[in-house]
Amino acid sequence: MMQGMICLPLKRNMMETLTDIFGTGKELNALQMSCRGVAIFIVSLVLIRISGRRSFGIRTPLDNIIVILLGALLSRAIVGASPFVPIIAVSLVIVLLHRIFGWLTVHSKTMQHLLEGRKIVLYEQGHFQEQNMEKALVCEEDIMQGIRKTALTEDLSKIREVYMERNGEISVVKKDAGH
Repeated sequence: MMQGMICLPLKRNMMETLTDIFGTGKELNALQMSCRGVAIFIVSLVLIRISGRRSFGIRTPLDNIIVILLGALLSRAIVGASPFVPIIAVSLVIVLLHRIFGWLTVHSKTMQHLLEGRKIVLYEQGHFQEQNMEKALVCEEDIMQGIRKTALTEDLSKIREVYMERNGEISVVKKDAGH
């Protein structure tokens, strides 16, 4: 009985200390927001490690979703717009979903195409593919910009194919030197 009575004040003191450090609600001072920022920075590092490298490397729609959502959610925890612990919990759920969907794209072509789309041929055999360009919402100048940027030329006779990749980038395949 005596032990339970001692724990109660310790728990209350710990909660008061945490409240002093991190604050509650939206009425936070600069030091409390800074402490929250440090905590969220550390939590973010852990979440990114759980999510995996692809979330910041490949940049498909699936990968962009996690970046946008985590930024929006975790900022709410820093400024006190939402309760701290539920924000961390939902962020973990989103990271785990990203990880699951990433695993599915590796192991299933159907899920890969569903979640990340397919590359689109924009130029091949000396012709712009108008229907595909419309589908990709790009014009000839967008394609030429991609050619200049990746193939370092404006000479279409040197280009075999141009694609819009699943991540939205334009990539170029040059003709072999013998052609």
